[in-house]
Amino acid sequence: MPKSSLTRRLRHLLRSIGPGIITGAADDDPSGIATYSVAGALLGTRLLWTALITWPMMAAVQMMCARIGLVTGQGLSRNFGHRFPRWLVFVAVLALLIANTINIGADLAGMADAAGMLSGFNSRWFVVIFALLISWATIRLQYRQIASVLKWLVLVLFAYPITAFVVGADWLQVARATFIPSLPHTRDEWSMLVAILGTTISPYLFFWQASQEVEEEKDAGQLTLAERRGSTEEELALRNIDVNVGAFFSNIVMFFIILTTAVTLHSHGITKIETSREAAEALRPLAGRFAATLFTAGIVGVGFLAIPTLAGSTAYAFAEILGWHQGLNKRLTQARAFYALILFSTAVGVALDFAGINPVKALYWTAVINGLLAPFLLVAILIIAADKTLMQGQPSGRLGWIVVAITTAAMFIAGVAMFVV
Repeated sequence: MPKSSLTRRLRHLLRSIGPGIITGAADDDPSGIATYSVAGALLGTRLLWTALITWPMMAAVQMMCARIGLVTGQGLSRNFGHRFPRWLVFVAVLALLIANTINIGADLAGMADAAGMLSGFNSRWFVVIFALLISWATIRLQYRQIASVLKWLVLVLFAYPITAFVVGADWLQVARATFIPSLPHTRDEWSMLVAILGTTISPYLFFWQASQEVEEEKDAGQLTLAERRGSTEEELALRNIDVNVGAFFSNIVMFFIILTTAVTLHSHGITKIETSREAAEALRPLAGRFAATLFTAGIVGVGFLAIPTLAGSTAYAFAEILGWHQGLNKRLTQARAFYALILFSTAVGVALDFAGINPVKALYWTAVINGLLAPFLLVAILIIAADKTLMQGQPSGRLGWIVVAITTAAMFIAGVAMFVV
């Protein structure tokens, strides 16, 4: 291949990368960090193996959602409306709103706690400051600017692999725990597995991924539905690379968070974590100030990445099913209801924090709720992805469909086991 052609293709690849990377990084939000920290503290390295299976699962699910957005030119809610009763879609979207709003409140609390540790100031002030700053940026900035900022925020996740190497580990034991699965035995262990699946393969990411693809097409000048329908094989291949890199990065971070808390907290008998502040403070005497600071700073950084994704996915879902004007590329006056829902979710999240909820418990149980909701949404996604008419003759490939079907079954089994074991 001529050098000029190779350079041109590389530039095109770099320009195309974004939605998958952002979605993968947003998956490691404060909710994910709390869930993985609780898993590592409570069970040690016993669930490290989950990172190996959630990587292909997450990649397949997110690529299917990306394909739906790219090929149909519409988000998930709009596509659901073509195949399922409107009331059923509305119930699913309402459940998404409730879970996401609780998640926003818990994420803000986790960020504020971390910022309070780093600065020494009252964490309550940071809840309001972060909420105002994120809301202002979401409304004021255009989609391209928001996407650019989110891409750079991905870098904060490197704090967790670095922390794991700083604290040290028995790598032979780590290898055994990674490649030899240890299945859950108790209800608590099964609920932990459901929480990990729920925060890794999370419903809000399904909606965000598909809607982000539509935003990318609009940003490229494809403003009408007719212009957005269908996709080239090159576009799908580039997005597949993007999504797989994002999913790999997300699950590597998950792996190292579980590992860090396992080799520090669990190995020293600290198995119960009530707040993110407790997790970071417990790390300090065991792993050193540098490791604890990295761990804490990462919580703040990923919160700025995750909260716009949480609020945005809810707004897109409602806008598509209710026919609102929508899009982060629009001004406030052009999409009032869309932005009002983003502000509402964030405001309720702040109110929950001042109501005195326990942030780690809220984050953990939100992950469990997502783990129970996700398989039902995945059934709907599988049906849409296989519909040749809706998918413009470009349905999901057989391998991807099978992997998502296995993921759906696994999440159903884990959810049932949590209640019956």
